[in-house]
Amino acid sequence: MREEYNIEELNPKKNPYAKKLKEQSTIQISPTVMNYFQKQAEELDVSSQTLINMCLLDIVNNNKKINWN
Repeated sequence: MREEYNIEELNPKKNPYAKKLKEQSTIQISPTVMNYFQKQAEELDVSSQTLINMCLLDIVNNNKKINWN
């Protein structure tokens, strides 16, 4: 492996899938829920947005059903 690379010679291209990775959205979250995720995120050293996204992805990937009782 070289110590230095000339980026111009590598012909870099933008990731065509980058826009599909995440979609911006605005949702209303109660202060209780937001505080919970912010505290958990601090402990895990991640952003609260990342943690919320991970929790939602877990629900989707495991086809978890919401219990309304």
